[in-house]
Amino acid sequence: MARTPKPVTWYMATPADGIIQHSRQAGTPVSLADAVGQVIDHPNPCRTKWFDETDFSYFRMVKRVGEALEDTGIWPVTWPVRLWIVEPVGDTGNWSQHHYPYRLLAHQIRVVEETDAWQALGAGGREVLEVIEHEIPERAPGWAADWDADPEGMRERRWNWHLSGGRNSGSGMWAQSVTHATARARREYAAQRWNQRLAGETAERVLAASGASPQAVTYAWSRAADLATAAQHQTHFDAYVLDTLRGADLDNSVPAAA
Repeated sequence: MARTPKPVTWYMATPADGIIQHSRQAGTPVSLADAVGQVIDHPNPCRTKWFDETDFSYFRMVKRVGEALEDTGIWPVTWPVRLWIVEPVGDTGNWSQHHYPYRLLAHQIRVVEETDAWQALGAGGREVLEVIEHEIPERAPGWAADWDADPEGMRERRWNWHLSGGRNSGSGMWAQSVTHATARARREYAAQRWNQRLAGETAERVLAASGASPQAVTYAWSRAADLATAAQHQTHFDAYVLDTLRGADLDNSVPAAA
């Protein structure tokens, strides 16, 4: 007996006020928050489907929730955002089924409901938010203090960690590479970039009035980004990869092996 295809769920992300950012920038703000259960017509649809004629020519939605934060127009990266389940109505299109099989473009949508925004941060989105909200604010001052206490020593340890790893972990470059590839394969690449930015900027805010050197802040930014990446992928990798991203050897009192 033929299987019934699983219904596709389509997602759109907006800033906290529920207005599509591209629509705001185009001067024709469209609020998803005010249209739950309703069908929305695009205020200025493109005439040549499906190519941009203006900054806001069509509604953009994705069926892979980890890519919901891609191409939203939301900048700078911020949290919270809001995540919406929508349905395309009428004709639909795509820039390229080969390159964007998870994306759909439409001139009319139905706003079904709002859903949990953490999903846009990947399968480990809840854990990422826990790290960003609690662990990074606690650890960032220590990272910066370690750097400023011994800049040359920490620079060498960071370089060794990046290229070679140490007793308890692989190289940082390798761990970052495999998580990058996994995020792309699992369609969570937008989530990973968003997580890293949120984490790094959290560390930067915590250290803003601390007197830490710019180099120490940069170091804390990178440690925070890697910590968020480990949280996002904690069910995808074993401790060897995750501890590399968490900087187990960088926090060890014994320098990493070159």
